[in-house]
Amino acid sequence: MAREQFSGHLELLLLAALRAGPLHGYAIIDHIRSTSADRFDYAEGTVYPALHRLEEEGLLRSKWVDVDGRRRRAYDLTALGRKALDGRRQDWEQFAASVQAVLNQ
Repeated sequence: MAREQFSGHLELLLLAALRAGPLHGYAIIDHIRSTSADRFDYAEGTVYPALHRLEEEGLLRSKWVDVDGRRRRAYDLTALGRKALDGRRQDWEQFAASVQAVLNQ
């Protein structure tokens, strides 16, 4: 499948990647890539603007941290972000079930 078919779900994947706790940008990219068996390999130029949008919406907060001697910006879900993740996950599950129903007809 073409990667463009998954592009509308980047924000959901970013929120889900942060469910377990804070991560810096590259670690988020790596988490999504590795947990999807390399299916979702987003470029930094795609991920960082989305992280900034989510932060502006109040779904994420960030702070500078030291990782292996380097300063990196770590992102974490806010309470509003956790609610958004739950809602978007439910929307995704309903969408996927609807697609599956059509495919199985």
